[in-house]
Amino acid sequence: MIKDIFEGLFVLELANNHWGRLERGLKIISSHAQVVRFNNVRAAIKLQVRNVDSFIHKDFRNRTDIRYIKKTMDTKLSNEHMAALVEAIRKNGCIPMATPFDDDSVDLCVEMGVQILKIASSDINDWFLIEKIARTKKPVIASTGGFSVKDLDDMVSFFDNRHIPFALNHCVSLYPSEDSELSLNQIDYLCKRYPNHTIGFSTHEHSDWVSSMLISYAKGARTFERHIDIEADGIPVSPYCSTPDKLDAWFKAYRKAVEMCGPPGDEKRLPPEKEVSYLDSLLRGVYARRDLPAGHILQHEKLGQDVYMAVPLQKGQISCRELMSGEVLTRDVKKDEPLLIDAIDSPYAHNESLKQLIYKRGI
Repeated sequence: MIKDIFEGLFVLELANNHWGRLERGLKIISSHAQVVRFNNVRAAIKLQVRNVDSFIHKDFRNRTDIRYIKKTMDTKLSNEHMAALVEAIRKNGCIPMATPFDDDSVDLCVEMGVQILKIASSDINDWFLIEKIARTKKPVIASTGGFSVKDLDDMVSFFDNRHIPFALNHCVSLYPSEDSELSLNQIDYLCKRYPNHTIGFSTHEHSDWVSSMLISYAKGARTFERHIDIEADGIPVSPYCSTPDKLDAWFKAYRKAVEMCGPPGDEKRLPPEKEVSYLDSLLRGVYARRDLPAGHILQHEKLGQDVYMAVPLQKGQISCRELMSGEVLTRDVKKDEPLLIDAIDSPYAHNESLKQLIYKRGI
């Protein structure tokens, strides 16, 4: 049940690409929500939430030489505008999601009705914030970034002990990431270490929008995250962000991965009827090598004298699969005639469902 909340969920990270402008944020939401609806996927659009007045120390708010502080100040939104974005996400058929970076922002997320919370890679050791997030009882996704196994074990145990739905994303905190830096084998590691949790892939690569999806899904990732943006207002799109056309390619790659991987890998697949029919056409059927009378017993040491096997397999004819020692003929069978299931007394002859399968296969 815990895994079901996150499986098949796409997280579209709007982050601060609204640049402090409500109208631009609304455009990003509507543009990408259209692609979500067109591809019929389940998606959350995620905001980053900070109480800037307390998040940045008052003595540093005018420091333009510190990139993180400058961007945070430049992209500040009022609580009313943030709530308007959350409502737009909801009205566009997506799930409102947010990464809160401080205690006040957690409270704001609850007030706005945000449904899923995210813990950023940089906050995996921020237990004051983590405990505040946990008190909301909302589902949580965390990105692993460059943190230790102990950090991850502690966090998984923390949320498990509180019965809070929790997922882990493999993430490389490089913006953008080169293909050679993706370390997709870490998905294998996380799936094995935390088998009761959905493992996802939060990605920032910029050169290929398809390959990492195919590989990560095949390795077991079931929730996916990437940044989104639009080409508008003269603002350049960061190379690790997806515009709507790239998002469309990403979703289609997901559909292709699901199609190619098929059923879950923890159970044997059921082959489709056309595959069964094809394999049945290659089976050798059992033919009489000589005239065989009713009552004759097929014995292992003399089978080569009584029968031979050859293609094609005919309808109702037993194949090499059903031929066994001790079967008794219930009627005469002429030389080179097929040995039919109704002409022998065997376990198969008394099972109507098996008999029907034998009569459906072959030519």
